[in-house]
Amino acid sequence: METPNRHILHLDLDSFFVSVACLLNPLLKGKPVAIGEESNRSVVSSCSYEARRYGVRSAMPVYQAKRLCPQLIVVSHGRGQYGKYSGMVAQIIANEAPIFQQASIDEFYLDLTGLDRFFGCFQWASQLRQRIIKETGLPISFGLATNKMVAKVATGEAKPNGQLYVQPGTEKQFLAPLTIDKIPMAGDVTCRKLRSMGMETVKQLQNCPIEHLQRWLGKKHGELLWQRAQGIDHSQVQPDEEDAKSVSKEHTFETDVQDNDLLRKTIVRMTEKLAYQLRRDKQLSACVTIKLRLPNFETCTRQTTIAATCFDKPLTQTALQIFDQLRLTYPQPVRLIGVRLSNLTPTAAQQLNLFEPAEKLTQLYTAIDWVKTKYGAGKLVKAQGF
Repeated sequence: METPNRHILHLDLDSFFVSVACLLNPLLKGKPVAIGEESNRSVVSSCSYEARRYGVRSAMPVYQAKRLCPQLIVVSHGRGQYGKYSGMVAQIIANEAPIFQQASIDEFYLDLTGLDRFFGCFQWASQLRQRIIKETGLPISFGLATNKMVAKVATGEAKPNGQLYVQPGTEKQFLAPLTIDKIPMAGDVTCRKLRSMGMETVKQLQNCPIEHLQRWLGKKHGELLWQRAQGIDHSQVQPDEEDAKSVSKEHTFETDVQDNDLLRKTIVRMTEKLAYQLRRDKQLSACVTIKLRLPNFETCTRQTTIAATCFDKPLTQTALQIFDQLRLTYPQPVRLIGVRLSNLTPTAAQQLNLFEPAEKLTQLYTAIDWVKTKYGAGKLVKAQGF
């Protein structure tokens, strides 16, 4: 069990995208709302609690959500506004918290260890939550526990717009009556397999010999799931976690695409835009990831590490190589395609291929970026193979 002197706080903005939409348009409050697009290919990014009562869920196709809830109001994405409000919350936390990690646009971890010497961590967390609500108008929930995993589960139990403290030493007791899908990392496939073996609650996982879980789920996965069922999690709050640093783009096609040439062109276009973003932000990427979503909503990803760069050519070449490898395993039509550049570091010394004219290449990209900045990123497209 985790040492009792750790105090980890997990903050999660409730139905964040819907909450922002309601702030921008108060007439939406109390109504079944979903964030998405009026398109047969669009999926629900987020939905209000009123919509959830009809069975509407995130990642559900919009057309299916409207069948379940005919009066559903679909609101288009307002990405700039989401970033604005997320930044407001992050700034409030940064001004108050000793150590914090932003896990996503609407989710934060704080390490409050040591604050209990001066005043109660739960009281401190409650005051922070009230300040966020007052200054942003957004509902937010939190869980406080001795580790990140239990704190995250506690937040889920505290929603909507609530707070919950799992006392040190009661982690296992708190988790026991919950269903197995409440455990982070227990996805749909894992839960189906466990339920087929008669396991429905975390308590049953707690009582299951670790050897059985390792045999059923694999050694590493089985051991980690068993530890989490016991309330064990040694991960730290890491403000500069590399995995949290990334830029990405996705494209959902109106109809499923089998044509590899079209898919490759889409990857090149998205990667070039991301590379331009890196250069504009003075960053380098050392990891390229390609994501494919198939018609049955199965999502397939693969990534490769490379020498840190912000140039189009090595990034697009790597992205296309990963895509070709994925297509050998997943030749089905593609519903959605995505590119992510991660392991970002500030620009220092661009690692160039010694056989390339480094100075001329840098001058060329400087000129390209000047044109894109002045006339728009989509106004200048390089010839294939450049």
